[in-house]
Amino acid sequence: MLSASSAPPPASGLLYLHGFNSAGASPKARLVQQACQSLGLACHVPDLPHHAEEALELAESLLDSLGPRPVLMGSSMGGFLSTVLAERHGLPAVLVNPAVRPARLVKTMMGQGFINTYTGERFSVEQSHYDQVVAMTPEQVDPQRYLLLLVTQDETLDSADAFNFYRGARMVLHPGGEHGFDRLADYLPAAFAHAGYTLVPGSIAPVKKE
Repeated sequence: MLSASSAPPPASGLLYLHGFNSAGASPKARLVQQACQSLGLACHVPDLPHHAEEALELAESLLDSLGPRPVLMGSSMGGFLSTVLAERHGLPAVLVNPAVRPARLVKTMMGQGFINTYTGERFSVEQSHYDQVVAMTPEQVDPQRYLLLLVTQDETLDSADAFNFYRGARMVLHPGGEHGFDRLADYLPAAFAHAGYTLVPGSIAPVKKE
């Protein structure tokens, strides 16, 4: 058991990164934002560009405004970007069904058109999307930085990939479930404990998509 003197200090702020073709107004992002507000924790939930390099640049630019010890939290592709930033800056991170090797998924979407239901933006997946995630994918990570929240029946990504890649990290496995992790509200106390905060179970109600 960690003594009070050896435990890391609480995070000074939280940066939440949403998944592919989502936005800061998504249910998970709003849920995290509400939890941060209840704790008095500084929080950013930006709308990320669909190109990984631009998204990473925007996310990185927000870190300084969150104090000396920010914690990262990301879902799916946002989990991938959180991993890149965590390794680059030595930060803790909470990952929700993270994309491990996103180039494989991007390759299956090449040429497809998308409409962001939150922002109205239209775009198509191009070679540049693939090249960017390939270039920034880490070969290995320091598992002690991470808490992973995974479902066992992810219809989009194989949870076994995350389990193996982050082996040694703290993990919570939710039986069944779905890629969107609709039960995130139930696991927020564990997520914020990783950031050094105590969140009362059930204090943050689930947020439904509008």
